[in-house]
Amino acid sequence: MIVTRFTAALLFATALVPAAADAQTLRRGEPPITEQTQISGGERPAEQAGLRLRHLDLAIEVFPERQRIAGVATLTLTTERTVPRLLIDLDKNLPVSAISIDGRDLAASQWSNPEGQLAITLRRPLRAGATAQVKITYAGTPHVAVRAPWDDGMVWARTQDGKPWVASTSEGYGCDLLYPCLDFPEGEAETVDLHFTVPAGLKAPANGKLVGVDEHSDGRTTWNWHAKSPNPYSLMLNVAPYKEISGSYHSQYGNDIALYFWHLPGHEEGAQGVFDEFAPTLDFFETLIGPYPWGDEKLAIVETPYLGMEHQTINAYGNSFAKSYNGFDDLFQHELAHEWFGNQVTAANWDDYWIHEGYAQYMQPLYGLWREGEARYDVMMDEFRRGIMNQHPIVSGQVRTEEQVYEAENGGPGNDIYVKGAWVLHTLRNTIGDDAFFEVTRRLVYGRPDPKPGNFEPRFSSTREYMDIVNDVTGQNYDWFFNVYLYQAALPKIIEARQGDTLTLRWQVPGDGPFPLPIEVQVDGERQLVDMRGGTATLNVPASAHVLIDPDARILRQSDQIDAYQAYAMRRQ
Repeated sequence: MIVTRFTAALLFATALVPAAADAQTLRRGEPPITEQTQISGGERPAEQAGLRLRHLDLAIEVFPERQRIAGVATLTLTTERTVPRLLIDLDKNLPVSAISIDGRDLAASQWSNPEGQLAITLRRPLRAGATAQVKITYAGTPHVAVRAPWDDGMVWARTQDGKPWVASTSEGYGCDLLYPCLDFPEGEAETVDLHFTVPAGLKAPANGKLVGVDEHSDGRTTWNWHAKSPNPYSLMLNVAPYKEISGSYHSQYGNDIALYFWHLPGHEEGAQGVFDEFAPTLDFFETLIGPYPWGDEKLAIVETPYLGMEHQTINAYGNSFAKSYNGFDDLFQHELAHEWFGNQVTAANWDDYWIHEGYAQYMQPLYGLWREGEARYDVMMDEFRRGIMNQHPIVSGQVRTEEQVYEAENGGPGNDIYVKGAWVLHTLRNTIGDDAFFEVTRRLVYGRPDPKPGNFEPRFSSTREYMDIVNDVTGQNYDWFFNVYLYQAALPKIIEARQGDTLTLRWQVPGDGPFPLPIEVQVDGERQLVDMRGGTATLNVPASAHVLIDPDARILRQSDQIDAYQAYAMRRQ
């Protein structure tokens, strides 16, 4: 998801929302959704937690003038444990009219959905390891987003010449806003077939690879797509009279990747400018991280009436072709990073959300470094540092919902999963070195250090696994590093004490645990890396010497000046 602290992003989002609202018969936030529908991830009922979605066939027809959809979802499910009923997540604003299991129709009395979790009574329990094909027919008025993409749902907008412009977003509240699904990360389908039917003159670009377009006698078209393992929230609707820019990228790994940008008519010049960024950005990611994970499908973005969101192989883009002093489109680059961090490697528990957002955020200054050098990198890292709030730990160690992590007002780390996550990675890279850091990253993303097209699969990971990878690659135990930076809110602080020609340095960390992080010290222009084993060090330094601690800001630590700045900024709000 996009970071909420980019001022430019907020300005563009504000400019876009009224246009969408003017086109709506329904007001934003209507029809209301239940607390159950707002939950994505977190603790699941035992009978649902063991379900796995092998295949999803999803057909949706979109009726823009009526702000309605009608769908048929066929879920091929297996279960890790015997279950007497099936629990499928679906917003109750999308009422079900028919259900069949393995081709046999159920009576209406065999299902209910009072609060947004569809309960289906089975004729006989589904045994562990067994498979069931569940066909669900539904239709209704989906929830209209209040402030997409930070609040989820549909956006029913209009182009400048009055044509329908429709998009969905669901990362926070989940996939059940749009279709029957398993609304937790491991509920993603292994494969998906999508069939989106739209009125004449409109197009429906979507996830995966285009299989074909069916033309109906009344002018409607059905767009058929096939995708592998998209995150549940990653499936999206995009409907508009789109124009298309296309091309191909020859990867350094030898494969050719199809490139697309679906944009509104009249936006050709701006769209071409962003499209021109595709190849150099791919060069960066493939060189530093590894092969684009979906090279056999496509890399694409689609213009949306909200700011943006990662949707596997079809990222939402509503940044109005903004220019940045960093020299590249921040939104495009950030959402593209999620193809590796979020889509290829997915956090099995939203508590590990920082793996998605911390890495995607850190890819931006690394791209600045790639393009221009250390000065650009340092400027971008400094901007991030001012936004770290340290109100709650990045990782709680519990199973959490997306909103419990993303919403700071609900006790989550909020924006810190982005900016503090990036600074944790910055500190780790400067501690273990580039070679080890990027090997750790490749192992996280691909499950192996030597990824090539065809030798890896999408995978789930966790903070604990990440720590184990770091320990394995470095041959040292860095649990102390992550216990402070991820599982504690307060930052480590360096305490300086001078007595004559003696300078004593000591790490002060929350919980008073071990923290032997070495730190660079500059004395009258001469630098040395100070060993802090035991959390302390004593240096012989002339009393008249000019001393700088961590002169290149390579370590995330408490800063009096930043704390004072943040307190001042809060008073000014």
